[in-house]
Amino acid sequence: MTDKEKQEAAAVTAPAFASDALAEGTVDAVVIGGGAAGLNGALILARSRRSVVVIDSGSPRNAPAEAVHGLIALDGTPPSEILRRGREQVRQYGGRVVHGKVVSAQSAAPSADGDLRFTVGLADGRSVTARRILVATGLKDVLPEVPGLAEHWGHGVVHCPYCHGWEVRDEPIGILATGPASIGPALLFRQLTEDLTYFTNGTDLDEDSRAHFAARGIRVIDTPVTEVVSDEDGALAGVRLADGQVVARRVLAVAPQMQARTHGLEGLGLPVQDLPTGRTFASGTDGTTEVPGVWVAGNVTDPVAQVGASAAAGALAGIDINKVLAVADTDAALQGIAEASAKAAAR
Repeated sequence: MTDKEKQEAAAVTAPAFASDALAEGTVDAVVIGGGAAGLNGALILARSRRSVVVIDSGSPRNAPAEAVHGLIALDGTPPSEILRRGREQVRQYGGRVVHGKVVSAQSAAPSADGDLRFTVGLADGRSVTARRILVATGLKDVLPEVPGLAEHWGHGVVHCPYCHGWEVRDEPIGILATGPASIGPALLFRQLTEDLTYFTNGTDLDEDSRAHFAARGIRVIDTPVTEVVSDEDGALAGVRLADGQVVARRVLAVAPQMQARTHGLEGLGLPVQDLPTGRTFASGTDGTTEVPGVWVAGNVTDPVAQVGASAAAGALAGIDINKVLAVADTDAALQGIAEASAKAAAR
């Protein structure tokens, strides 16, 4: 198995969950993605008495992590437990959570009163029709192609000082640079340990940054990294350099490229944006997009959002979707009254 394959395998390691039946007819909203953003958006909609279906492939980005951190009242809770509670709470208000992989999503013919319609198709051939869509598919982390790196992802290899920092405090930490975006995190990880080494690994590090690093006692190594080394117990032990030297480290911090999960959503025509950290869907206030009837929330549009921020974004999107649906319902009611009056006058 290649390093990339190991990373992809780790990304889908998550406990299976019981699936609800897919709703028949037209539902108010389909939420594509069952992470924090998707479930919180669905929770808001379900509590507003909207018919909502969450479609989740069961491959959360944070599955390799042992716990979620920096989230008040839930700090230290395993990601799988947060998702379990979230699904349970969505169902408590009548929402459905369906295990499935979305392979298509596109506009459909509008209703008789002109309201929007979308069709979402699953890999097993099932489909569901919805009035509105919330995309919360998250993203995937693309790690540098360094042998041995991916197998430690989420444990000895971390990316966020706020998600993992306290747990690796005082350890010998290495920053495996992927570009200029690695410079800032190096200063943040320095807050957590006095033993920090920055591996430039072929990236540029200007003299000003080197001076800042020197002032904080951050060691800089320019020799390329060729391998991540494990100890006899399988834990991360260090990195091997191109000259054969092994530099002992217990933790490596790396800034991966983050790519929004867009597979199967091409038919929606959502605009994308290229950021220094990767490619995501572009969004406006409350998760709105340039495509009427489609919202986005969480890491699929904000790659640096932690679980709490993603959940909040999902809630804001759910609130906005409910508001738009309320207006559409009122417009349809007015149209119905006008048509009934016209028919009565014609008799």
